[in-house]
Amino acid sequence: MNADWRPTATRRTLEARAAMLARARTFFAERRILEVDTPILGAGGTTDPQIESLSTHVSGIASPLYLATSPEFAMKRLLAAGSGPIYQIGKVFRDEEYGRWHNPEFTMIEWYRPGLTDAELMSEVEALVGELLEPHRPLRTALRLTYAEALERHAGVADAGASVADLRRAAAAHGIDCDAALDRDGALDLLMGLVVGPRLGRDAPCFVTDYPASQASLARLRPGDPRVAARFELYLDGIELANGFHELCDAREQRLRFESDLSTRCERGQPLPAIDRRLLEALEAGLPDCAGVALGFDRLVALAIGADALRDALAFPVDRA
Repeated sequence: MNADWRPTATRRTLEARAAMLARARTFFAERRILEVDTPILGAGGTTDPQIESLSTHVSGIASPLYLATSPEFAMKRLLAAGSGPIYQIGKVFRDEEYGRWHNPEFTMIEWYRPGLTDAELMSEVEALVGELLEPHRPLRTALRLTYAEALERHAGVADAGASVADLRRAAAAHGIDCDAALDRDGALDLLMGLVVGPRLGRDAPCFVTDYPASQASLARLRPGDPRVAARFELYLDGIELANGFHELCDAREQRLRFESDLSTRCERGQPLPAIDRRLLEALEAGLPDCAGVALGFDRLVALAIGADALRDALAFPVDRA
């Protein structure tokens, strides 16, 4: 008899998930951060060339609707409307992401803190992760490395402004050859994904900060050094857990970035999702100065229980949905 009706997570894992979710909500309640619930379906998709949205059509609505890859856009509309500090725990969706540490449907914890910088938010991220993992595996104090320092330490790239050829040679030195025609950001992603990232957070959690300005996404550029963005990622056991920003509040700059993303997508032959105009209107109305972060909850559960794949932390991964 086929047994693929069974969950991939054990009862003990489901109990651990439930306990971690409860502790997360207590963590935010103690800090007077409001829990919110925003739509999974939206009129705008992500323009990020590294992420693909899933879309659907609804009777009576002419344009496609997109499953949220993150609740970010809707949460920023709440911030612009005066919500104050907010968080959300919910499902998000990304196309073409399925593997050992990926599932196209996953649970994300995302929160925004008006008045905090990205550096200050990192301390809160570290506190939350420590709180959720403490019953399973107490953590050492997190390390903080700039993107340039991480590249030099783990990939041997001494100059953050290294050429594509230099980056390819560094990858080849670590046994990675790629035949694809990569631009500079593509070559950096190759090194970060296959060489640097898997080496981070092995002894203690590790924050990577000050990403290149070309990878700013929705982050503002660092005051005093426009070559880098006020963006960070958190790694533990070589797994990326969180991505955070000192948020970009400039509607004009955000529109330009969306349009640049669409241009890159067009060049690559990728789908061209609709830009979220309501987000831009919210930014024009005024987004408070804030920092925000998204944390992959399923990955955190997997690390808590010592699993070697994401499916062990899920009741039903996509192949059993």
